[in-house]
Amino acid sequence: MSKVKIDIVSDVVCPWCIIGYRNLEKAIEELGVQDQVEIEWQPFELNPDMPAEGEVLSAHSARKYGSTPESSAQFRVEMTARGKEVGFDFDYFPEMKIVNTRDAHVLLEYAKECDLQTEMKLRFFSAFFTEHKDVSNREILIKEAEAVGLDVNEAKARLEDTSSAQHIQKIESQWQQMGISSVPTVVVNRRNAIAGAHPVESFKQLLESALAG
Repeated sequence: MSKVKIDIVSDVVCPWCIIGYRNLEKAIEELGVQDQVEIEWQPFELNPDMPAEGEVLSAHSARKYGSTPESSAQFRVEMTARGKEVGFDFDYFPEMKIVNTRDAHVLLEYAKECDLQTEMKLRFFSAFFTEHKDVSNREILIKEAEAVGLDVNEAKARLEDTSSAQHIQKIESQWQQMGISSVPTVVVNRRNAIAGAHPVESFKQLLESALAG
């Protein structure tokens, strides 16, 4: 029996992406269909033009979304609570920065070849949101890659090869041409898609429909 293909279009600095994944994961577990689905993470850069030094999160939220200091602080409180609901620890701090994530996506593409992509994605989520790590720093990225079992020398080579980053941009462009403009977006069998961190029941309905053909 062919598996249900689930593409998750996502960025590693998107808090809703880990919330949505945890709900999708629970939906899969509750349906008992772990052996009937195949997950692949697809790249999406929320800030592809972000410079190397990054941008302090509060300033970024004000500039990009028009957030006030009060609304930004409230969002962090609410997101932390949502994280606890799905067993994920958001640890926001005053100097937290939004950073460029292209190199992280390069390593996620490498991890896919080694059947370690989900492990790598979850490691990046924790590194950024829980452990106060700069996931644009190549030294940190290499250590995280090593932590999930990737070859360090190959990981370094991928990051140094400009064609790897170009490949990521090409994949992103393909998804954008298919109408994907926000994350997370979960695409099932390249036919049905839902955008946003939906609740478990919504994901269960989407999966049940796909499994029924």
